[in-house]
Amino acid sequence: MTLATQPDLSLVESGSWVATADQPVTAAQIYAGEHVGYQVGRPGRDANPKYREALMRCMDLIEAVQSGNPYAALKLREAMTTSDFPHLFGDALDRMLYGAYQQAPVRWDLIARRGTVRDFRPVKRFAVDGAEAVLPEVAEESEYPAAALSETPYTYAVTKRGRRVPMSWETWLNGDLGQFRDLPQRLANAARKTEEKFVTQLYATPTGPNPAYFNAGNNNVVPGNPPLSVTALQDALTVMGEQVDEEGEPIYVEGITLVVPRSLEVTGRNILNSIDVWAATGGGDGMANNQLRINNWMRDQVTLLVNPWLPIVDTTSGNDAWYVFASPNSGRPALEIGFLIGHEAPEIWMKSANAVRVGGGAVAPEMGDFDSDTIQWRIRHVLGGSTIDHRMAVASSGLGDGS
Repeated sequence: MTLATQPDLSLVESGSWVATADQPVTAAQIYAGEHVGYQVGRPGRDANPKYREALMRCMDLIEAVQSGNPYAALKLREAMTTSDFPHLFGDALDRMLYGAYQQAPVRWDLIARRGTVRDFRPVKRFAVDGAEAVLPEVAEESEYPAAALSETPYTYAVTKRGRRVPMSWETWLNGDLGQFRDLPQRLANAARKTEEKFVTQLYATPTGPNPAYFNAGNNNVVPGNPPLSVTALQDALTVMGEQVDEEGEPIYVEGITLVVPRSLEVTGRNILNSIDVWAATGGGDGMANNQLRINNWMRDQVTLLVNPWLPIVDTTSGNDAWYVFASPNSGRPALEIGFLIGHEAPEIWMKSANAVRVGGGAVAPEMGDFDSDTIQWRIRHVLGGSTIDHRMAVASSGLGDGS
């Protein structure tokens, strides 16, 4: 992992630094707290301008080591003997992890709403209906009719996930500090993969689309479970479009995402990227195959999401099943994934040394464990989630079983 070029610290401190689409997250931006909900380090230490300067120099030194500068590597090893370096090293790795995590592609946010919870106890989310029906006329001097609200509760709790990464003292010394390049990126990838698989498991099971969520009672299964095609996708959109709220009125949907496995990526792209399609009219002129050639309006209405986790989670129909989700920003999310407040991003930790020198004084963490000289890091990521509104999703197993 190579750090991006850092901006002028004066711009960061003044708040005038603005990230652009082609400019990745930098350590300086993260340090400046420009990402809401994530603050690295200890407040008292972060407020110290001397510590800020030391941290930035540490980041520059790490970047030089990554570029293969032998002098920088020697200088960094010398810095390991100072009392401040364990703190700087920990903060540097934490920022590098978060920077890599922010730059890693996010797919699940196209179909699930992001939420936050305060602790590990179960939380309730509600799908609220009512008061959205067409307004009735009110006669002169008559009382306005009351509207009832109904709510459907959904419960979930976040759980802690993570792993340790041990390394021998010999490997540390022989590795030319390559852990600065590899470790944050590897752990950031693990965090993103954890999120993507978790969300997939909300709507897919080892035997196909989640039967507790996609079923005839919820009216969110494409009739006949057809393989993906233009006609089948149109049927899925029709099924979603015919959903009504608790008062029997239509639900407005803006933004549709088609979720497919890798095996259906070509089919999905061909459907959505074609210039025009042939549509059967079903007219009454006696021509059963009467067709119209129309512009492919689905190109502007549907976004394709390729989910490589589908065949891994769904070992029965994972290469055939496909799904349609409404935008989670529509007010009726199909899914929600929640993160612990203050810990929304993955966090990296380093094990303190459990030894003291014979002559007295603390031992730096990179000197290793007392019994085995092992150096250890640990990543922690806290998340949970649930299915919410079944009317905002439609599925087909793709097996054409006629159910």
